[in-house]
Amino acid sequence: MKVLAFAEQRDGKFKRSSFESVRAAHDIAESLGAECVALVVGSGVAAGAGELGQYGAARVIAVDDAALASHANRAWAKAISTVAKKEGAGIVFLPASQMGKDLAPRVAVQLEAGLASDCIALKVENGDILASRPVFAGKAVADVRVKTAVKVFTLRPNVFPATTGGAAAPVETVAVAMEPADRVTVVQSVAVATGRPDVTEADIIVAGGRGMKGPEHFALLESLADVLGAAIGASRAVVDAGWRPHDEQVGQTGKTVSPTLYIACGISGAVQHLAGMSSSKYIVAINKDKDAPIFGLADYGIVGDVFEVVPALTEQLKKSK
Repeated sequence: MKVLAFAEQRDGKFKRSSFESVRAAHDIAESLGAECVALVVGSGVAAGAGELGQYGAARVIAVDDAALASHANRAWAKAISTVAKKEGAGIVFLPASQMGKDLAPRVAVQLEAGLASDCIALKVENGDILASRPVFAGKAVADVRVKTAVKVFTLRPNVFPATTGGAAAPVETVAVAMEPADRVTVVQSVAVATGRPDVTEADIIVAGGRGMKGPEHFALLESLADVLGAAIGASRAVVDAGWRPHDEQVGQTGKTVSPTLYIACGISGAVQHLAGMSSSKYIVAINKDKDAPIFGLADYGIVGDVFEVVPALTEQLKKSK
């Protein structure tokens, strides 16, 4: 049996969550006595794909086609499912990123496979995978088994360790025939360069809520984020108000994050927001309302005015550096 791990890349650079997926696939494959194979899809991706071997891939397959440069998920899903069938893979791993969440159900349908999404733990019991995943907006964790012959799992970013130790793996380039219906032409792609990491990739996130009282006050959080090398996050209310872009939204209808440190500033802690960040390793909450729900989840809480606490914290961190 083979375990296939899809490694997401953008402009030739792998996402950290891809390394995590490959490493998790390696660990599961080792427990099952199977082979771990990594898969990368796109244009010009074969050259650097061998580094996936450092995270445990025995082999790397590259579907390298100039026509796949547009990140059209219909075509990418076909590439993944075609390779999975060719390799006889019984297990397919993808990161639970925005792309992975779109690709996984498409791949599962094409493979007639069951899907367990947003997994936060995996283990092998009696030759089968037991996956743990949050349910009820993160209020509980369910252990699930996928009963189909082929199984698809998406793994929550920043949860599984991306440890190295292997050597570069051999890369095999394969071609996947595409029909006109598989191809989608991207007319325009707009990327906003902020100089900060994406919230799903960041190790530290400074997030703001409605308590920031306006978009101009997020400059305080940006100053703190600059000192920490952190990403900026936002609650749904902030994004709906137009204060911050949607790609910063953390929560059930935004992005799920699992950083080492999450600093919540002026965020009350609605259940939808907590669902997106509750798996953070350490949570620091700053809110003037001592009864705010966020304090029930926080490891450290500061009851105070964010407009006083955040500047003081930023200055103290600058001094300590």
